[in-house]
Amino acid sequence: MAVSNFKTQASGQISSNQHEQTTIDDALALAKFGIFNYTLIIISGTIITAVMLEILSISYVITVAECDLQLTTSQKGMLSAVVIIGIIVSSHLWGFLADTQGRRVVIVSTLFLSVATTLVSSFTSNFMWMAFFRFLTGFFISGPSASIYAYLGEFHSIKTRSRAIMAASLVFGAGCMLLPAIAYLTINNEWEIPVPFLDIIYRPWRLFFVVCSLPGLISAIALLKFPESPKFMVSQGDTDRAIEAVQWIHRINSFKKEPALQIKSIVRNSNSKSAGPTKGFYAIMKLVWDQTAPLFMKPYLVRTVLVCILQFGTYVTAHGMFMFFPGVVNQIVTAQNAGIDSSTVCEIVHADRTSSGNETVVLNCKQTLEETTYMYTFLADVFYMFGVGLITLVIDTVGRLAVLVFVFALCGISGLLVISLAIPSVSIWFYLILVLAGFNINVINAAAVDLFPTNLRAMAVSISLMFGRIGSVFGTNMNGLLLDSQCEATFWIASIILLVCGVLSFFVPDIHKKAQTSISVSP
Repeated sequence: MAVSNFKTQASGQISSNQHEQTTIDDALALAKFGIFNYTLIIISGTIITAVMLEILSISYVITVAECDLQLTTSQKGMLSAVVIIGIIVSSHLWGFLADTQGRRVVIVSTLFLSVATTLVSSFTSNFMWMAFFRFLTGFFISGPSASIYAYLGEFHSIKTRSRAIMAASLVFGAGCMLLPAIAYLTINNEWEIPVPFLDIIYRPWRLFFVVCSLPGLISAIALLKFPESPKFMVSQGDTDRAIEAVQWIHRINSFKKEPALQIKSIVRNSNSKSAGPTKGFYAIMKLVWDQTAPLFMKPYLVRTVLVCILQFGTYVTAHGMFMFFPGVVNQIVTAQNAGIDSSTVCEIVHADRTSSGNETVVLNCKQTLEETTYMYTFLADVFYMFGVGLITLVIDTVGRLAVLVFVFALCGISGLLVISLAIPSVSIWFYLILVLAGFNINVINAAAVDLFPTNLRAMAVSISLMFGRIGSVFGTNMNGLLLDSQCEATFWIASIILLVCGVLSFFVPDIHKKAQTSISVSP
């Protein structure tokens, strides 16, 4: 399915399958939903997985690399946050470039760059260099992080868009099960390779970084075969290429067995204004402003603010609290193995550490993790996968509001139970439910895609995800600074934020509406 071929393949002979004039949504519906869409969903889900692997891989590393890098708890929080800071710094840039230069070019180029910086970070010798290259990884991985939702959504009609995005999230959920599997197969080994000229010992946790970058590399190569988003091309006024892309999609979905789809022209929607190329620094800054300012003005101000707040609250727990999940669970499992069965999570965390000046240091340096720890992190991913699958099936029936409120309430209450129970084996399960607030990230993204017009969509999602990343930074540093001294406060703060987000969900415009319907095409 090479992009270089799709123009010639789509221009087959004229047949009875002709349409004089149509909108891009109707044209995509005429192209049908088939093998192209399924392939794109799988690739998109893999890209989302690649983003998450780059972000969450550090959650395993900070526990087993603390001896090599001499990490304190606060430094662990900073290492967990620095990737996200890189994402925050660059998200506006990539959103702007995706809206003006194209979704696909941004996704592919930044994936390749993030793989390169991850490879270099695996050879770093101290905290500062590790933080620097993980920052660069975050800077580049931000590109596909937001743009992939717009890219995937814009290959689908209104009727199938939300389900396609949620299906990609299901692929992402399945892909995320790779994280504990990769960690177990790589980290829990004891080989080492001295690298004298870099003054490091290459241990399994370093290889773990490299393996986690492979899905991004594979996805970038695969996406080279796909065209740019047809909706983006229409928004740029390039309707001829958009028609060719739709015709190519139709040929693939029909296995070339149906007459070629003939579309004379595509009508541009009034909200599909072009954000064309400009020259000069001032012109570029003005265009960035033109892409951003409308999101904070009527009629988009309220929906922008609400989506950003919801993403912030979700990421505080889904990422911020999860960064320390493997480490905390490992402490609980170690305590259970030592015969401790009647302590709260926070009592166990405090007992595993001691104060040294202004820093809190670990008493027992670990090179590997307990096998049961991998089981719980694996179960978290399994529950995420099945949860996303269930949401995919019911979201068009029950609506996005019901999903948002239920997940926020369930996870918020679970966070309060984590610090209330003195049964470690039960507390682990409530901690696991707490971090599953990540279900709502994709629901919010699906809502954002429909809340904004094509020319603002990628920027809107980028900005909302930027606020989500700020929530991640807040959550990780909150853990790094408070987990040892004010453990209960970290769970109280995260839980209250989630419950507040559940209430705010009621105020998102049109959030109570179920999926819209569009043109129906018989097979």
